Amino acid sequence: MANVVVWADIPVVDLNRAKAFYEKLLGTSADSMPGFEGIALLRSPGESGQMDVSADLAPSDIKPSTTHGTTIYLSSFGDIDGMLERATQAGGRILSEKSLMENVGW
Repeated sequence: MANVVVWADIPVVDLNRAKAFYEKLLGTSADSMPGFEGIALLRSPGESGQMDVSADLAPSDIKPSTTHGTTIYLSSFGDIDGMLERATQAGGRILSEKSLMENVGW
């Protein structure tokens, strides 16, 4: 079964501090992402190679707070254009066009 939540970007101010915190919190490692230097990948504890819902720690101008924070990526289950159309039909706004992320997808 596919996950609805695909990915989460957790904005951080100090990557080393955030890595130490999340490694302790989750009991897992926060490793560098090949091709995405300066970002740390949070892996599922005890599961090597399997990536269910995952997250990364990414230095950002967005300061963690009660009004700004984690970016969540939802699966379109292969229908990104339909998802965008349904979002506007439901009263949402498209803030930026879809874009291809190399090695990741749309």
